[in-house]
Amino acid sequence: MSASAFRRAVVVGASGGVGGALAFALAEGGSEVEAFSRSGRAPAHPLIRVGSIDLLDEATIAAAAARVKAGGAPDLVIVATGLLHGEGVQPEKTWRQIEPDAFARLFAVNATGPALVGKHMLPLLPREGRAVFAALSARVGSISDNRLGGWVGYRASKAALNMIVRTLSLELKRTHPAALCVALHPGTVETQLSDPFSRNAARVTPQAAAGHLLRVLATLTPDDSGGCFAWDGQPIPP
Repeated sequence: MSASAFRRAVVVGASGGVGGALAFALAEGGSEVEAFSRSGRAPAHPLIRVGSIDLLDEATIAAAAARVKAGGAPDLVIVATGLLHGEGVQPEKTWRQIEPDAFARLFAVNATGPALVGKHMLPLLPREGRAVFAALSARVGSISDNRLGGWVGYRASKAALNMIVRTLSLELKRTHPAALCVALHPGTVETQLSDPFSRNAARVTPQAAAGHLLRVLATLTPDDSGGCFAWDGQPIPP
């Protein structure tokens, strides 16, 4: 399966590095793409239709889902959003830096927002045939893989996202037996999210990351639903 195997795709977070690359790669493969972002921006392409969405405002998520529904059932919905740092939010180096407002914002963007996208978009997936709902997570959301500590709010919000994906997958399976609901770790990507913290790490371009993720989605089966997978297809433990 390649990008062109998806007839109609929804990309939430299409103004970001990975989200924009995913939207463009899908369109280049022949998929009709509904691309949403808070800014209402996405890569220019004849097969990309752009709209606005705010993960902190459920009404905008519901409106986006209504627009998608009007155009027909999507066979791919991918949430390519995430918050690691920003105004009032920085990864904690110690528990002494834990701030409730930063925690609340991290959970709102990284966990609650994708859950609400699932609430409104999962019912739109076709009941017959293969379909995918995916959300970008992170390896640091793995509880068993946490050996360094730090980044408490980001780790916790991504762990929560992984649990949300697992829970949604169980309900989805009852009505959509051929569908998948998975979390994806894109690796360390050259984006604004990771730039301040990955200067000395091996990084890939957003375009390379998008290609990796689409190849992973091509290999997964309904038996993998509920899991978290890295850019190379390897499962990430909970």
